[in-house]
Amino acid sequence: MIVNAFEGKLSVAPINLTTGDRILESAAGSGIWALEFLEKKRSEGIILDVQCIDISSAQFPSIHPPELHFSVNSVVNLPNPEWNDSFSYAHQRLLVAAMNDSLWRSAAASLFRVVKHGGWVELVEIEAQDFTSWSVGPNSTKLAGLINKLYGAKGVIGDLSVYLPKILKEVGFVDVSCEERRVSIGGEGDSNLHNVTQVKGYDSQMWKTLWLGMKGPVEESGGYGVVETVNEYEMLVENSAREWETSKEAYTTFFAILAPSALPAGKTKSGL
Repeated sequence: MIVNAFEGKLSVAPINLTTGDRILESAAGSGIWALEFLEKKRSEGIILDVQCIDISSAQFPSIHPPELHFSVNSVVNLPNPEWNDSFSYAHQRLLVAAMNDSLWRSAAASLFRVVKHGGWVELVEIEAQDFTSWSVGPNSTKLAGLINKLYGAKGVIGDLSVYLPKILKEVGFVDVSCEERRVSIGGEGDSNLHNVTQVKGYDSQMWKTLWLGMKGPVEESGGYGVVETVNEYEMLVENSAREWETSKEAYTTFFAILAPSALPAGKTKSGL
């Protein structure tokens, strides 16, 4: 999905890697991105050493190439000093719902510490603010309002395209930029072209499944006066999916935040 949104690229940052470079994949899960990236670079004659981290080992594969290394670690507190200034490229995707301001700031500082001079950090996230882009009917609008309240209560930062470049610059990254791509949601029930983007994204069932995954947090929150039971929430999501299925307006946006780690002349990371 994300690779398709960014024209088939596994990485958006203008990295120039050579054999032996160390790569960090944060929130690696099963390591699928890391594996694909490793093999793509291998096909170009570049052999990398890839460190894959996650806060749980539940999805770690039992079999993987020897150049992939899996460990239970968090991006907010990467090994210190063992990993300091050791990675040429750090990549992370879709942590928006798990982070708040304090955690993001810790992650930014941690990444700056472990990515060496001349390296890059790439953070790929999805739009998580106000959700009007997929509020295309009464049900999806109601759902968007509920998710906004839930995210607000959790301290989720929604405007990551603005927020992340700001905090990355604060810890020492320079020339931070953001690339965005819109992908469609639903529309499979209408053969006409999408009105916003021609990049295929989530069909209505995929988008429905994503929000059904929020049943637990919604139930714990009490529904914020929008729904009272899990069944009501499930019905709201189901009815929203019907709106997305026939809409040619619903979409979401992916952001790639690109941060080169370059230091002013005469400075060291410890001296900033």
